This record gives sequence, C-alpha cells and structure tokens, in this order.
Amino acid sequence: MNLEPINYEQPKKTSKTTLVLVVVVVLSLVAGCTFGYFVGYSSLSDEVASLENEVSALQQQLADLDTSQGSTSTVNLGNVSLSDLYAQVEDSVVVIHGLVAQYDMFGRAYYSEIQGSGFVYEFASQMVVITNSHVVDDAVNITVTFNNGNSYPAAVLGSDPYAELAVVSADAPENEFKPLEIASSSNLQVGDPVLVVGTPYGLEGSMSTGVISALGRTLGADTTDDNVIANVIQTTAALNPGNSGGPVLNYQGQVIGIATAIVEDSEGLGFAIPSNTILKEINDLVNNGSYDDHPWLGAVGTDMTYEIAQELDTDVTYGWLISYITIGVPRRPRRIGGWNR
Repeated sequence: MNLEPINYEQPKKTSKTTLVLVVVVVLSLVAGCTFGYFVGYSSLSDEVASLENEVSALQQQLADLDTSQGSTSTVNLGNVSLSDLYAQVEDSVVVIHGLVAQYDMFGRAYYSEIQGSGFVYEFASQMVVITNSHVVDDAVNITVTFNNGNSYPAAVLGSDPYAELAVVSADAPENEFKPLEIASSSNLQVGDPVLVVGTPYGLEGSMSTGVISALGRTLGADTTDDNVIANVIQTTAALNPGNSGGPVLNYQGQVIGIATAIVEDSEGLGFAIPSNTILKEINDLVNNGSYDDHPWLGAVGTDMTYEIAQELDTDVTYGWLISYITIGVPRRPRRIGGWNR
C-alpha cells in the first residue's frame, strides 16, 4: 500500500496585513480630521473674536454719537456745548419794555406796551445796551430788565431807523452789566452755525439755533413797511415777536448780528443787521444821537418786470423803474408799524 505524503499549507497572512492597513488608514483619517477641525476651529475663533471686537467698537461709537447729540450738544471747532455757550451769554441779554402812545378814532390817546430784546456792550468804557430802533422809537417809560429779574429805567442815547439800530443807557449798577464781544461780520459764510438769544413772545432767556442761509439780502418795503435796509444776514434760527434787538452769535459767543425782522407765515426765514454796521455806527449813535452818513439817491422805484413792461408797452424788462424823485434832504422814515418787536 502506497501512502502519499500529505502536504499541509501554511495559513496566509494576507487578511491580517489588510486589517492592519485598514486600521492605520482609519486612524490617519481620524487624526487628520481631528487636526483639521482644531486648525479650522482656531482660525474661526479668531475671526469671531475679531468680529465681536468690531461690533463692540461700533456700539461704542453709536453710544458716543447719541451722547453728543443729546445734552452735551458738542459743536465744531470750539468743543463747547450749546448749554455751556448759553450759560456764557445769558446774563448779557436783556428785556426792554416801554409804552407807545396810540390814538383812537376820536383822537384820544391810549398807551400800549412794547417789548423787545437787547444786549450789553462796552463802548469806550461805557456800558450800553444795543437793540433795534423800532423797539424804542417813540417809546416812553423805557426799562431794561436783566436776566436776574432786576429792572432799571433807561433812556435812548441814539437811534438810526435806516439801519434799524439804537443804543440805550440803563441806570443800573456796574455789576449788572455783562458785556458781549462784537466780532466782524466780514468773514461770515453761508452755512456758518449761529444762535439767537432773546425773549420771543415774552419768554425770557430763550435760545434758538440755525445757520446763515444767505448774505447780502435787502429788506424791502414789503417786509419793513416803508423802509429799505440793505446788506442784511438771512438765518434759519427761529425768530419771533420779542426777539427783535437780541444778539445773533457765533459758536464762540461773539455777536455777529442783531435779530431784526421775520417774514410772516414763513418757515425759518429771519433777518439780522450785521455786526459791522453796529461797529461803524455806534460812535455816532452814542455821541451824536444819530448816524447821518448814509448814501442817498433821492429816488423811489422798483425792479422792472415783464408784467410792468407789458403795462407800459415797452420791450425793456430789466433794470430799475423810477417812480418818483424827492427834492431836498432825505426824509427820516416813519416808525415802522409792521415790525414784530
């Protein structure tokens, strides 16, 4: 009996090797993903932190903006709040009262009270009050009331209806006067911020703000009721009856004009006599009682329009149409009845 030898084959190691490789690959993938996750998370965290810082900075800026627009009201260049500026000038602004005689249909006289504003100014070591001429013209029993409520009798030193200026002296002790500084109006520009302090409708110590909206305006007879005033300042700061004579100030607290007129039924259209006119006339007003150096044409007229040209049957639609001329010296304008004192 022939017995053939039986060959036993060794078991193959392939499956074990493959398993090891799979395990290594899986571990590598897990390690790679874990590493990538941490790297990505770290980068994302940095971006999130940066965004949070930016948001925080924006929130702080908004908070600062709200504060600046609130009670502090910081203004340009001077870094002074409007409330501080008002506190700086309020004691220099006064209320002017007086009585004006009027007559009824039977010729009997009665008196009505007038009220306006003014401000204290020191001229040649003398304390005076500057106001509009229409505030004190024809007035009697004039008094000046300071911000602390003290009132004193006053008298008109000089007046110029052609420039709407008047200077008043008040019989008050020296410590009552807190003079303001008058700055030149030559460098004013449209858009410059201004504020007005006065007594609109008898409400003492009122302040309004705005900007210069035009320069070199002319107040015609329709606004001043019979008197033309040239080279005035137009402002958006609210003016109301009682503001007349109050100071128009820049944001350094200097007088650059004097509140004078409003256009009725307008929205923010007021006018002020420029400070250069005050500086030019005050010496004559104080020492002579009037200012007599105004140029005078001696003619009355109106701007030519297309409608007027049609009525006159002419083809000239430009220029100035002379209505009549005055012989002799210029007349003094009557007290302006159309003003809101």
